[in-house]
Amino acid sequence: MWRKSGDSDMEDRRLHPEARPRIPQNNRRGTVDEDLPPRARNPAASAPRGGANQPGRHPRANNNPFACRQREDRFGAMGRNPHPGRRNHEGHANEEARGQRHGQENDTRRRNGNQEGRNRRPPRPSENFQQWRSPYQKPAEQSQQVKRLGYKFLESLLQKDPSEVVITLATSLGLEELLSHSFMKPNFLELICQVLRKACSSKMDRQSILHVLGILKNSEFLRVCLPAYVVGMITEPIPDIRNQYPEHISNIISLLQDLVSIFPSSSVQETSMLISLLPASLNALRASGVNIEEETEKNLEKVQVIIEHLQEKRREGTLRVDTFTLVQPEAEDQAEGYRTMPIYPTYNEVHMDERPFLRPNIITGKYDSTAIYLDTHFRLLREDFVRPLREGILELLQSFEDQGLRKRKFDDIRIYFDARIITPMCSASGIVYKVKFDTKPLKFVRWQNSKRLLYGSLVCMSKDNFETFLFATVSNREQEDLCQGIVQLCFNDQSQQLLAEVKPSDSFLMVETTAYFEAYRHVLEGLQEVQEEDVPFQRNIIDCDSHVKEPRYLLAGGRYDFTALLQSHSDSGKTLRSLEDLRHTRVDVLEPSQWPSKEALKLDASQMEALQFALTRELAIIQGPPGTGKTYVGLKIVQALLTNKLVWQVNYQKFPILVVCYTNHALDQFLEGIYKCQKTSIVRVGGRSNSEILKQFTLRELRNKREFRHNLPMHLRRAYMSIITQMKESEQELHVGAQTLECTMRGVLREQHLEKYICSQHWKSLMNGPVQDPEWICFQGRKHSMMLEWLGLGVGSFTQSIIPAGPENTAQEEGDDEEKDGEEEASLIKIAEEADLIQADRVIEEEEVVRPRRPKKEENVADLLLAKMLLAMRLDNAGQGTAAGQEAAAGEWQTPRSQKKKMKKRVKNELLKLSTMTEAEAREIQDVWQLDLNSRWQLYRLWLQMYQADTRRKILNFEHLYRTSAERMAELRLQEDLLILKNAEVVGMTTTGAAKYRQILQMVEPRIVIVEEAAEVLEAHTIATLSKACQHLILIGDHQQLRPNANVYDLAKNFNLEVSLFERLVKVNIPFVRLNYQHRMRPEIARLLTPHIYQDLENHPSVLKYEDIKGVASNIFFVEHNFPEQKIQEGKSHQNQHEAHFVVELCKYFLCQEYLPSQITILTTYTGQLFCLRKLMPAKTFAGVKVHVVDKYQGEENDIILLSLVRSNQEGKMGFLQISNRICVALSRAKKGMYCIGNMQMLAKVPLWSKIIHTLRENNQIGPALQLCCQNHPNTHTLVSKAADFQKVPEGGCNLTCEFRLSCGHVCTRACHPYDSSHKEFQCMKPCQKVICEDGHRCPQVCFQECQPCEVKVPKTILRCGHEQMVPCSVSESDFCCQEPCPKFLSCGHRCSHPCGEKCVQWCSEMVSAELRCGHTQQVECGQVDTIKFDLSVICTTKCGTTLDCGHPCSGSCHSCFEGRFHERCQQPCKRLLICSHKCQEPCIGECPPCQRVCQNRCVHSQCKKRCGELCTPCVEPCVWRCQHYQCTKLCSEPCDRPPCYVPCTKLLDCRHPCIGLCGEPCPKKCRVCHQEEVTQIFFGFEDEPDARFVQLEDCSHIFEVQGLDQYMNEQKDDEVAIKLKVCPICQVPIRKNLRYGASIKQRLEEIEVIKERIQGSAAEIAASQERLKALLERKTLLFQWLPEEFLMLKKKLAQKSLSVKGLGLIENCISFYDRLAGMLDSLKRVHVLEYKNVKSRLNQVHEWLEKKRLSFTSQELSDLQSEIQRLTYLVNLLTRCKMAEGKVRGSLAEEVHSIQKVLMSTRKFTQEDEQLVQEKMEALKASLPCSGLAISEEERVQIVSAMGFPRGHWFKCPNGHIYVISECGGAMQRGKCPDCKAVIGGTCHTLESSNQLAPEMDGAQHPAWSETANNLMNFEEIQRMM
Repeated sequence: MWRKSGDSDMEDRRLHPEARPRIPQNNRRGTVDEDLPPRARNPAASAPRGGANQPGRHPRANNNPFACRQREDRFGAMGRNPHPGRRNHEGHANEEARGQRHGQENDTRRRNGNQEGRNRRPPRPSENFQQWRSPYQKPAEQSQQVKRLGYKFLESLLQKDPSEVVITLATSLGLEELLSHSFMKPNFLELICQVLRKACSSKMDRQSILHVLGILKNSEFLRVCLPAYVVGMITEPIPDIRNQYPEHISNIISLLQDLVSIFPSSSVQETSMLISLLPASLNALRASGVNIEEETEKNLEKVQVIIEHLQEKRREGTLRVDTFTLVQPEAEDQAEGYRTMPIYPTYNEVHMDERPFLRPNIITGKYDSTAIYLDTHFRLLREDFVRPLREGILELLQSFEDQGLRKRKFDDIRIYFDARIITPMCSASGIVYKVKFDTKPLKFVRWQNSKRLLYGSLVCMSKDNFETFLFATVSNREQEDLCQGIVQLCFNDQSQQLLAEVKPSDSFLMVETTAYFEAYRHVLEGLQEVQEEDVPFQRNIIDCDSHVKEPRYLLAGGRYDFTALLQSHSDSGKTLRSLEDLRHTRVDVLEPSQWPSKEALKLDASQMEALQFALTRELAIIQGPPGTGKTYVGLKIVQALLTNKLVWQVNYQKFPILVVCYTNHALDQFLEGIYKCQKTSIVRVGGRSNSEILKQFTLRELRNKREFRHNLPMHLRRAYMSIITQMKESEQELHVGAQTLECTMRGVLREQHLEKYICSQHWKSLMNGPVQDPEWICFQGRKHSMMLEWLGLGVGSFTQSIIPAGPENTAQEEGDDEEKDGEEEASLIKIAEEADLIQADRVIEEEEVVRPRRPKKEENVADLLLAKMLLAMRLDNAGQGTAAGQEAAAGEWQTPRSQKKKMKKRVKNELLKLSTMTEAEAREIQDVWQLDLNSRWQLYRLWLQMYQADTRRKILNFEHLYRTSAERMAELRLQEDLLILKNAEVVGMTTTGAAKYRQILQMVEPRIVIVEEAAEVLEAHTIATLSKACQHLILIGDHQQLRPNANVYDLAKNFNLEVSLFERLVKVNIPFVRLNYQHRMRPEIARLLTPHIYQDLENHPSVLKYEDIKGVASNIFFVEHNFPEQKIQEGKSHQNQHEAHFVVELCKYFLCQEYLPSQITILTTYTGQLFCLRKLMPAKTFAGVKVHVVDKYQGEENDIILLSLVRSNQEGKMGFLQISNRICVALSRAKKGMYCIGNMQMLAKVPLWSKIIHTLRENNQIGPALQLCCQNHPNTHTLVSKAADFQKVPEGGCNLTCEFRLSCGHVCTRACHPYDSSHKEFQCMKPCQKVICEDGHRCPQVCFQECQPCEVKVPKTILRCGHEQMVPCSVSESDFCCQEPCPKFLSCGHRCSHPCGEKCVQWCSEMVSAELRCGHTQQVECGQVDTIKFDLSVICTTKCGTTLDCGHPCSGSCHSCFEGRFHERCQQPCKRLLICSHKCQEPCIGECPPCQRVCQNRCVHSQCKKRCGELCTPCVEPCVWRCQHYQCTKLCSEPCDRPPCYVPCTKLLDCRHPCIGLCGEPCPKKCRVCHQEEVTQIFFGFEDEPDARFVQLEDCSHIFEVQGLDQYMNEQKDDEVAIKLKVCPICQVPIRKNLRYGASIKQRLEEIEVIKERIQGSAAEIAASQERLKALLERKTLLFQWLPEEFLMLKKKLAQKSLSVKGLGLIENCISFYDRLAGMLDSLKRVHVLEYKNVKSRLNQVHEWLEKKRLSFTSQELSDLQSEIQRLTYLVNLLTRCKMAEGKVRGSLAEEVHSIQKVLMSTRKFTQEDEQLVQEKMEALKASLPCSGLAISEEERVQIVSAMGFPRGHWFKCPNGHIYVISECGGAMQRGKCPDCKAVIGGTCHTLESSNQLAPEMDGAQHPAWSETANNLMNFEEIQRMM
């Protein structure tokens, strides 16, 4: 027996009494290595952690993200831990005592964490997607140190919840390492088995269990350790240990059972070996007296049976994959059989039309047992979604031969043809697949309102007539995608395994059933899982006992406080209670006499009874007919329960109240009501909420709250980090593969990507092209895809005739129509689309798909780049779509748009075809170019499928990783949600939400469940919602309104599936309370319901006080008609145009009666009518009016209801208008007025309608026409029976005129209108007749507009100036501005240009002649003359006219040429003939640049596409000049080695005359007979000879006699100097393409190429120059310092690869000029500050001119630039000298300096004469103005410094500038006096006097020789010199 090191002695002694003395250990982390004996211990255990070569590492150890690791390292470096309590990641930090002992070790580990980044493992070579990674992507996995799981840590897990245990283990990277050891101590092994068993007992974490068991099944622990342990039991001598073995065997058996249940295929071998060992061990233990429990033996037998069954399947070959399904024993009877039934339809159900065993829902008596009850509802519910699919598929299979299958409609299913599973996608819920289907048969579908492919709908896909099929549910529905035939599907577990072999080219038939499958699935799973004993209220629900007891929690005594219910209705600040009420502060709720009165509670009698009944019965049913206040009472019940929660929350445990509603809207209403009395602890689970109040209570919001995240358990936080990292990594890899797959169906792949899948013979054949085809020669040299050529999509296909672009115009028109439709749509009222409403009820908000923001630029760019790389031809419009498009950039082929469209369509059709060539057929092919086009496409599809299959295989692993991670993430979300729900007081759910969160509800265990709209919920849904903990169930609803929706009519009617639990319990006489007082409808409307639907519904007094509806004779009226309905083309809906028009006009009429839009609702019974109505209702008129389908308006009400019943047909089909529940809802929504239109004669055949119609006739409330009453003329009545009749009352009154006298005195011109009766808003449009001034002028405005001051112009004399002016009547003379010209003169003598009444101008704009600064005279505004005087620039527009170096006059102006200093470039055309025979296209710039036109050189193979000035690539194809006599053996670009052939051609022309050409040459198009005059026309002199032969030039088509042309082409004139091509003697077109004269043409082309090369320069020469200039630039430090942008620009240019000699010359010049400019800028610091600005502006002008774009410097530009830079150099030199000699320049010296400065500062060009003058004068000034400023010459200064021989930094000057020197070290050691001025000089202790300073003008030093700087740098220049 060995001992476990690393744990406490006490523990060792307890576990091993015989333990040896403890060996001290340095490493006390309690890892697995510590548990091994010395001989088994890993020799590398002491190696540095995180080392790259650490043995025993599994690749999974690298899953943790490096980014996260870096973050931890950063915090570690700061002495902080980013995750408190998480030092050792896997829980070691939680071991408090050990954590204290090893604090130092933990610090070391944190420090060592920094080593990990350096020791990261490189990516594994086997990683499939290495090729897809972008360069910037990091490897998916990074190395991470594995934290080992120790004994104490595992022991601590046993104290935790199973969920926490399994999540911790699944997240831990140490689990794999732990189970990888082949040797382990027994006690440690037993502990591991205990922990694993506990982990596997979790009920919520299936994926985490799968992950843990997946590691276990592949481990050494299972293969080696456990068998050794089991065998060792037989020989165990110690009795105490033997007695513990049964418990450990039980753990092992449990683990094995879990393994074979989940991994039946991959674990059967290891488990069978272990199971075979266990019986022997058990027998040995039993023999030694150990008690083996019977349950252990039974479990062992059960596992043995399962393994035997699996081994048999394995021998049969049917056990190949892990199906994740439990092997269940056969059910003993029919009732228990439902637990093992598959949820999804089976093969037999689909093919054999098996009628399943069904029992009807018993609605008149009790069930025999709970098992039968559950079985009944399971089978009925399953059949409800299976039958439509089953019968639909059977009908479909029988119709496969039908030709019109695509147009045929099926009742039970919807069919989608040619569905293709394109690519996997990552979503929050896991892997979904993008599926594309054919939309042609669905062109009439209106997707935004269609019920097709709604979220959660079930689809079945098959490609082999349903021999095999895949099941999936719709996971995301986007209208734009559906229009393109794209939907996202999520496949079930069984189908996902089959997807591995599916290719994007596989075509499926997709069948959809309309049922919301997700809800079915959750409920069916719930019914299978619920145990019979766990169903609550069995005595009432199953046995139908009518005695209902009080809730169990009231048995201990329940005293309620109703204060909150009383105060909630307080109308004043005073308390409502009297002294007597105070007795009821806490009342016994079971004692009715103690309750407050119904008046105090503001309830009617039936509501009071319902409240008492609900609070005192464990199963309370409250029926609330329309308007009786169901929700009001429900809220009272919840308020009472919440106020008194201590009564039902026993032992202070939190149990929330669960509120379940059928719809989102009802849930919002109910929870908003609860919110008024309970502001916190509410959770809402359902579809998207429209309530702003409730948004804070959704699971998503509550999850994201900071305090919740902060308090989240550590194991969940760790798990999140780990799983999110895995998901991101998998998603990144999966995305590239998925995009690749999608790309394969969006165009034609480039051949290089398919090379791997094409055999070498086919590849060679493909790439060589059709060499036997002579026309192929024309295209062979082009750069294009061979695959496109092979498939008939290449360049050759674009040279065909252009197809007329008719279809494009049609498409354009269609687009215009769509745009108009879109505009019309926007102008109509908004109606909630039915599809959206259904979707909103189905999609739980927390699971809602968050659409990516579009467009995602990075993703889009990446996808485009991928498509560009993969595809030779693309079908989308994101780029060039065809081969033509590819070449378009180079201008090669221009393809008509219509032809591109046609080719894309052809490619699309070919890609969608299913037929492919077999591999055997492909092997038979020798030359792929010999195949016809159809066979080529078949072969391409074979290659494509191989490529797709390979790509699919590569991403399968990432799919699996992402899917399992997402499922584990979903389980973690459920753990979070469980925490949230457990802490809530009210949980509100829709029935869909309750079905999906069924598992959590079983754990939350709500004791009180309230179901609102309970009569609309299927019984199975209600039962699945209840947990065994439920003690109080309150059902609120009305079974006489809407019932549950069953999918199958037969099941609804004949099997009572549509009967809810609510209705069934009422029918079996379970006590219930009906609310009897309706508070909604006026009595006339309520009369339709009582007694026909409700026997005793009474009216509350409040409804008797309603006012009558204005404008009609009756408050309720039904309009009869017999206009027929119309059937909607798509779907089962109907519409009735007559009713729609009538209802819309009636609505408009009520709006005219001054009813608000919000007071009117239009209801209809069919969705088809809904959108017929919408088209008639512009938002401008009807905004705010609600339009709904009756079913979606349940629970709602409004003042006026307009109801369209729609159905009207000769067959008498009424659909669901005959269902009493729907009639009840439709007729009970109105409060004050209801108006209905329908075919009453047809409806009267229904008994209920017949009774209602009879009641209506008795009260004269039905008829063919509705009577309208005018409010203004009460005796005027109008009958309306159709929409057109409303034209009689155009304004809502009657057809009389209004005749109301307006306040303005006019009469109202409108027809009678009831709105705006006081006419305050009316605008009178008659002319206004009011007198608005004393002169009697009348107002010119329209009457309703406000009168303005009189604008009639009258003559008036302006007082200020005396002028007479026409002034508006209302304007005073003093306020008017006189418009006469101003008589005053300005100071300049010109007259003022302003009008008389305005202030005189400040700036004279009169044009005058003025001399500008440049000396030119120019017309300027008078005001600018002063500007010129003050030396401010005025732009001179005088033409420059200077003759440039090229001989042309300058086209610039004086200003643009900088007054002649920098001339503009010559713009005259060059017109010189270049070497390539093109005319130069550039302006006259001296030296012509290389030609930029497209090169015209061509041969029979190809044409050069480069620029003409670039070197041509020689053609290396074989020369094709051959005839029957001679053949050239050279390459096309080499001189031919054969002579010209002179044998006459023997061919006949089209005219049947002999050819006049020569053998082997193209036949001339002219005939000696037919074109005699043209042929014999004398040119060379031999043309008229009878045997003359001719050659036709291919470049221009001219014909010449061969002897003359031979001589012309081969002659070389002595005086010919220019190198150029020969040209046609007639048209002068260069001869480039003629095989006969190939030698001459090639020779000349070769000479031209030599010239081009000289111009461009050789590559070596250019490279050398480039390097030289780079080195030169790097040395220009001043340039970098003063002009950094220019420096970087030049550096960037030099880094370019395609530089020419000319380009390098330009750069060299720029370096030179910029360097001189930088030097002068540096010298400016030595210029006086007053001169600085002027010089800087001149330098800026040079800089500005240098920045202009140019190809090169012309000689003119170089001359101008050099002159100006020379001038500025002199100027800076002069000003520097003046600054140095500051104060000494005076008298004649100053005059001389001024004369030089005048020349240098001149704005004219600096001529040679100017330069000579300046040079002479500067030379004369050298002595007077030395550069140093020392009053000595430069020569003298140099001589003095040399004579003294001191290094720099020894020369100083006194305060007055007199120079002296300090010897030795240069540091001042004594004071003295200046011999010139007696000032103090020198200093002490190496410190200079503060008044003295260094004299750099003597030696250029920048710091004293003795100084801190000098000591550090030793004068940098000296060091540099020495080095």
